[in-house]
Amino acid sequence: MKKELILELFQKFENACYLIEGTECWSARELQVILGYAKWSNFLNAIDKAKVACEGAGENQVTSFADVGKMIDLPKGAQRHRRLRPRP
Repeated sequence: MKKELILELFQKFENACYLIEGTECWSARELQVILGYAKWSNFLNAIDKAKVACEGAGENQVTSFADVGKMIDLPKGAQRHRRLRPRP
């Protein structure tokens, strides 16, 4: 991989970082685009492999890969919570 491409991807990754209560976090939906995954289902496979690698490195994947959701609008002004990622 060319050095320029690596630097570009690194900068996009850093720009996508959120700071929540002092902890760096990234949205999987944003990383999907940055890393060039066209389909969410393909990116879910990559996330699952990353979870296995996390466990293999002795880290707790539950604290490293938090499930997150968002509120979606329903007809007549109602809202409901939608989980963005199924639990393992």
